[in-house]
Amino acid sequence: MYTVITAISVWAIPALICFILIYGIIKGLPVYETFVEGAKEGFGTAINIIPHLVGMMVAVSIFRASGALDYLLLFISPVLSLLYIPAEVVPLAIIRPISGAGALAITSDLIAQYGPDSFIGRLASTMQGSTDTTLYVLTVYFGAIGVRNIGYALKVGLLADLAGALAAILIVTIVFG
Repeated sequence: MYTVITAISVWAIPALICFILIYGIIKGLPVYETFVEGAKEGFGTAINIIPHLVGMMVAVSIFRASGALDYLLLFISPVLSLLYIPAEVVPLAIIRPISGAGALAITSDLIAQYGPDSFIGRLASTMQGSTDTTLYVLTVYFGAIGVRNIGYALKVGLLADLAGALAAILIVTIVFG
């Protein structure tokens, strides 16, 4: 199973890039010019999110250094051990629906601490990709179109985040466990 996943991961991105290039050429789009324009916008976005990323990294560090996270994990650790959920990824599951920058900081910290090829590193990476920043999405997108009643969307979004986190745990455990 591991060799199949590895082979897919080696070829997935190059195949996707080739598909996009060929599709753009067939449609007669200026592929290179479009890429350069997107890269310019992406660079500006990266510069704009740095203060938010630093702020969330500081907030997460303070939360961890204060001991509040340790008490939370100590309180829920019996349930986590029964479900075979590593306590180290719980902060990521909590922060991810709130802040993408904060979740990225936690993921980076877990990968730096445990390594990218460790179970925790793989689980954190998979969980990062399997969930979304629900509160950010609801605020930005619904606010842009003037939607005021977001109760059902919030419930469904948070439920989808929970499902994504649990699916990440299950799949990483099956494939790499």
